[in-house]
Amino acid sequence: MDKFILNIIHRPEMVPEYAEKVTGHGKEEDLGRETLLTESLDIFRTQQEIAHRNGFKTTIQMTYASLFNEEAVSLAKEHHDKYGDEISLTLLGLPCEEFREKYKTKDFCIWMFSLEDKKTIVRDVFEKFHDCFGFYPESTGSYYMDAELTNYIKAEYPTVKCAVATCWEEGPKAYHTCNNSWYTLFDGGPWNPWIPSKQNTHAPAENEEQDSGIVAIPHLSRDLIACFDGNGSNFGTHPQNVLRGMIYKDGQYPYLYNLIDQYRSLKKYNRGYAYNMMFVGPGWMNKMGRWEAPYELLLKSYEDGMAYYAKLRDEGGLEAMTMAEFADFYRANKTYSQPECALWRDILYGSEKQLFWYADPYMRTCVDMNQGGALVDLRPYAAKIDWPVGIGTRHVQDASYPFLIQEKYRAGYFTHYAGEGTIKSCKIVYKGEEVDMCLCRTKAHFSEDDDTRILTLEPVEIEFYDLTVKMQTTFYFVEGSSEIRIKREILKMSNPGAEVEIQEYFTGCYGTTEYPEDMSDIILSVTGPEEEQSIRYAYKCREAEAEHAQKAEVLIPDINTKASVGAKEDVTGYIREGYAFSPMYTLGLKKRMKEGEVLNSWLKVEKAD
Repeated sequence: MDKFILNIIHRPEMVPEYAEKVTGHGKEEDLGRETLLTESLDIFRTQQEIAHRNGFKTTIQMTYASLFNEEAVSLAKEHHDKYGDEISLTLLGLPCEEFREKYKTKDFCIWMFSLEDKKTIVRDVFEKFHDCFGFYPESTGSYYMDAELTNYIKAEYPTVKCAVATCWEEGPKAYHTCNNSWYTLFDGGPWNPWIPSKQNTHAPAENEEQDSGIVAIPHLSRDLIACFDGNGSNFGTHPQNVLRGMIYKDGQYPYLYNLIDQYRSLKKYNRGYAYNMMFVGPGWMNKMGRWEAPYELLLKSYEDGMAYYAKLRDEGGLEAMTMAEFADFYRANKTYSQPECALWRDILYGSEKQLFWYADPYMRTCVDMNQGGALVDLRPYAAKIDWPVGIGTRHVQDASYPFLIQEKYRAGYFTHYAGEGTIKSCKIVYKGEEVDMCLCRTKAHFSEDDDTRILTLEPVEIEFYDLTVKMQTTFYFVEGSSEIRIKREILKMSNPGAEVEIQEYFTGCYGTTEYPEDMSDIILSVTGPEEEQSIRYAYKCREAEAEHAQKAEVLIPDINTKASVGAKEDVTGYIREGYAFSPMYTLGLKKRMKEGEVLNSWLKVEKAD
């Protein structure tokens, strides 16, 4: 396969996000203000014209508000007939006079409503769509669609085959950069298309039984380093994201093209397949300007971005599809177990930083080469965590998929004071000196061997007082296995007769934000050949170890997850309980090693029950 696929999605959002306050100029709120509706439709028409001028068909996601506008409905029909655009339906854009009057609320995020209200709104919106067009849509979407919502839509409206289902890393980082006022929290999902499970939208289905019946696509294609480190809303292939991030100069934005090209490069890691999307509402091209940029630059950036896609297409490097077409392609060319891989490099700040992202039905994880190959993010998809969202549930706003490791929210290696942060790394100990691989920058190379994706790190040199150790790390991601295999090999030592201790460790916790959860139900265990030692977490700093260990394991009932580490070689396993100031746990393996020796360990995540 050699495919770089583009989805272009427009929505005639008659009352765009943020725009009422701008066009209203301080007047009392009026969602039916004529100037607002007219400008919104004009901008939608402009966006469509730019796409069609460049020879692209689009997916028109009709909003609830637009279904009450005869001109918007007529435009969608005309563009469907003339250009082959797909007429779709989005659950964004609910706010309008009709919605406010009917539902007596200012809420507009479909996943935040009660389940009963979600069903009522879905029936209302879908039936209104049918009244306008005489058929039901094949695709839909929102910023986020929880599993109960998706399952209901698929059951009631089986024509739906594709949906915009989450916004990559739209969690606490985005919340903080929106003045702590943007209550859309859904970290932890895939960055590229996937088939959601019936149990949890973020977690890909393992098989047909778990399949929700739709193909999910992300809300925007994000920079997989810049979005992890900072606010995702500034770093995406949506041109106005780049303007909001102030990543331009003199009306030029090479970063936008570099970002698109990096998505093209993901073909190298996904057997010839790569994906990108541009999802735009009229509010981004407001005539009053946005993000300190005038309307002229907003318009130019959109024209330039679309022209770049057209150039790639004309060179044979891109194919545009509607959402429904893409869903058919995805079903025909992807298997449930096939992972998404991305060896991503920094294209924004000029550093040498690399991250490797990996997602399959069992886990999502991130390997940071700037920290010697440490795992800095780990989500246990295998658990398919039951996480109802919305009014009437435990999680009214927080739709994130919980992590076991997340260095941005739980410190990672570089902590401010006492204690430890979440990280999966390795320490080398010699004569009382200790060096963590997190301090050893390296680079990675990707390869495949049958069903195994291999990440080979360049060797690093660790210097002790009177010894230099050259060590190489290789990661093996075996498709369908629910585990990561890690090989540490001592290539050379300045004193060939010396012996060092390798400590392979996993320091974890769980949660969705920076704030700690109650760890009291967690059980740590280490299993030797004759017995298992266990610790029920009580913040008491206890430790246990076993020689000739089979595995060290953590059970986290609150998120129905088990995680374990073990090795092929003979190792000592250990477990360590944290304390209130540093509420983590550690699973570890220790082995004495000499030049030429190898430690082959593994990390596995599983559903607890």
